[in-house]
Parts: sequence; C-alpha cells; structure tokens
Amino acid sequence: MNIIRSKDPQQLGAIAGKAAAVAIQAAIQQKGRANIILATGTSQFETIRELVAADIDWVKVNMFHLDEYIGLPVTHPASFRKYLTERFLQKIPPLQSAYLINGEADPVEECARLDALIEAHPIDVALVGIGENGHLAFNDPPADFNTTKPYLVVNLDAACRQQQMNEEWFKSLSDVPLQAISMSVHQIMLSECIICSVPGERKARAVKNSLEQAVSNQFPASILQRHQRCVFYLDEASAAGLQKV
Repeated sequence: MNIIRSKDPQQLGAIAGKAAAVAIQAAIQQKGRANIILATGTSQFETIRELVAADIDWVKVNMFHLDEYIGLPVTHPASFRKYLTERFLQKIPPLQSAYLINGEADPVEECARLDALIEAHPIDVALVGIGENGHLAFNDPPADFNTTKPYLVVNLDAACRQQQMNEEWFKSLSDVPLQAISMSVHQIMLSECIICSVPGERKARAVKNSLEQAVSNQFPASILQRHQRCVFYLDEASAAGLQKV
C-alpha cells in the first residue's frame, strides 16, 4: 500500500486517472486484454474524466462496477448504471464488454449472474473510493470480511444513506434505498492493482481510520492496508488527520 498526496482535489483525480490508464495499458500489453472495476460517486468525477481522455484500446477491456441500489430505476439521477453510461460508456469506443449491475432485477439472481461473469474475468485494475463511514463499495461497517462470494445483497446503514442525500443524489433520506447489490470486500481484494481516490475534508476521518487503525471490519477500507498494489490518492483535506505520513 502506498499514498500519493496532492494539494488540489481536481489534480488528485487527474493523477489517479493517469495511473489507472497506465495500469490498464500495461495489462493489455501483457495479457492482450484488461479487466477493470470502476467506482462511481462524486469522488470519481475527475478520475473518470481523465480515463476517458486516455489513449486506451477499449475494445480489449471488460468492465465491472462496484455496486447499485436495489429497486432504483436506471433513469433515476442516483443510478450508478446511469452514472457510468453517461460519464464513461457513452464517451469512449465500445468495450469488449460492460457488465453493469441491474438493481431492478431479482437481487439473488443478479448476484449469481455477476458472480459467474467476474469469476471468468480476473480483475487487473480496480478503481475504488471510501465512504464517509469507511465503507468499501457498499460494504458498511461491520463489513463481511469472510465471505468469498463476489457479489452480495447488503443493507445500507444510516450514515451511508445520509451521505447519499447530502451529496444531493436524493431529495430526502426516505428516498434513499435501504439495500444494494455490492461487490464483496474479498472480491475487491482479488484485484491485481487497486487505485483508491479519496478527496475532501468530509472523508478525513474515514481516511485516518482506514490507514492508521488496525485492520477491522468496523473500518471496512482498512483491509486495503493488506493489498500490496493499492495506492491511496489523497488531497490535503482528506489527509489532514493523518499522523503517520
């Protein structure tokens, strides 16, 4: 695990995006293809914008994403399928495949479908973030570190749901779904390379817990301390509470 700091949040996203592009290009060169995971949310805007601008042979790329609300229509502004379609898929040449999570399908059947797909596509590069409550994907504390299932149906805790409303994805807390389909912690950790972008003062406590607390499912993203090729991209605000770097 390594840490890269930038004074400017937008510069942070651009640096992370460039690093992701290099890692994807390297996987294509070495293996003839790249399997990637993309994150969503406000923390990923600049990173994805940089990735879209990169010179990548996208036809050799298979994409998965981390999570999706259960029961939320794809037309809803908070839909992660909508987010990735509009901010990524519509701005690049067609991928070899894009495996989006269908939150409107039967959750158990959708998890089984995704499990089979991702098990056939070992992940080369994963882009992730950290929630204000320290969650990794939608694995809220206490996260399940033990399951080896690639995708799970999870309950969203109050802090997670409040964050989604505060970021103005929803008009009220009651509008935020109670459940989601999430990639598991175990599956994320199987990624060969992890790029974790975490800008903003409101993430400072989560960053501190993730990097300076002992690994614990009470701080889900702390598990990234154990990944040999995980790099945290932080700005001055998100890194403000750190004592060890």
